[in-house]
Amino acid sequence: MSTRILVVYYSATGNTAALASALAEGARETGAEVRVRTVRETAPPEAVASNPRWQAWVDSGPHHEYATLADLEWADGIAVGSPTRFGGPAAQLKSFLDSTGGLWAQGKLADKVATSFTTASTAHGGLEATVLATNNIFYHWGAIVLPLGYGDPHLKESGNPYGGSFVSRKSAAPDGLALGALTRQGKRLATITTHVATGLKADDNR
Repeated sequence: MSTRILVVYYSATGNTAALASALAEGARETGAEVRVRTVRETAPPEAVASNPRWQAWVDSGPHHEYATLADLEWADGIAVGSPTRFGGPAAQLKSFLDSTGGLWAQGKLADKVATSFTTASTAHGGLEATVLATNNIFYHWGAIVLPLGYGDPHLKESGNPYGGSFVSRKSAAPDGLALGALTRQGKRLATITTHVATGLKADDNR
């Protein structure tokens, strides 16, 4: 059975969604079965309307199916992405993650491999803090936290060993460097998840 990878993201203008798609493509290149899911927009309509790009993204969505707890239970490996909001994940995504208490209590999120990614509009807008804050949730799940790292020489140019990221200066869309890093992150997630899942199954069969 192929490795099952879930990519869950929140995106306000499409940049984080682009990173999610690149990560998913990298995971698929390994032969993994991949689901890409988004979360519901919960911001007040007036807040959305204050940003034309945000409004346009909302009007053209939803861009993927909404994530469910069943998706999390299904997955062997999980990637979570959000734009940074004051150094942490957006409330829209956090609300979904906060609903996982039941799965956590049953131990159904333990030993899954998990990684995260983010976007921001300024170079020091909280990229690393957002990835680390998201990873804190994985620790509580009992998941195996997977950084992007610098194992691939190309990743030394991406600027973030914690998880893929992109700085959108002047509303720029993700560039090839960022998308390439996310593709590598997807491959790494699927590859490591396969190793972990194989090892766990071998232990179960002893």
